[in-house]
Amino acid sequence: MAKNTTKNMAMAALFAAMAVLLSGFSIPVGPTRCFPFQHAVNAIAGVMLGPWWAAGAALTASLIRNTLGTGTIFAFPGSIPGALVVGFMARLFRNRNHYAALAEPLGTGFIGAVISVYILAPAVGKETTLWLIMSAFLLSSIPGSVIGFALLIALNKTRWLQKNVGRSPV
Repeated sequence: MAKNTTKNMAMAALFAAMAVLLSGFSIPVGPTRCFPFQHAVNAIAGVMLGPWWAAGAALTASLIRNTLGTGTIFAFPGSIPGALVVGFMARLFRNRNHYAALAEPLGTGFIGAVISVYILAPAVGKETTLWLIMSAFLLSSIPGSVIGFALLIALNKTRWLQKNVGRSPV
C-alpha cells in the first residue's frame, strides 16, 4: 500500500510540474487565461491516477501558477473539477477508460464555470457572465482533453502505461 501511495504521489507531483512548465502557452480570454495543456494534464492524470490524486495535482499546479503570476484565481475552479470528473469517469469506464479524458470539459466548462461565476467572482469582487466564463473554459478544455486523449492512446500503443503504471487505459 505504501509503495502505491508513494508512486501516485510522485506521479501527481510530476503532473503538477508538467502543468506549470506548460503554463507559458496561454490564451487570455476576459478575466481568465486559457491553458489547454493544463486540461491535457488533467485528462491524463485523471485516467492514470484517479480523481483525488488528479485533483491534488491540479490544485498544486494552480497554487504554483498563482504564486508565479502565470495564473489567475480562476485556475482553481478551472482545473480541479475537470480532473475530478475525468477520474470518476475513468472508474466508470473501467475497460475503456481512456475515453474518460474526453469528459474533462464537463467538469471544467460547466461545473467550474458555475463555481467561478456564482461563488468565486463575487467573492473576489469581479463581475462576469456565465457565458463568457463557460466559453473561455470550453475554449481551453476541449482541445486540452483531445490532446490528453491522443497522448493516452499513444502511450498505450507504446505499452508505456502497462510497464510503468501497471494498467492500460485502452
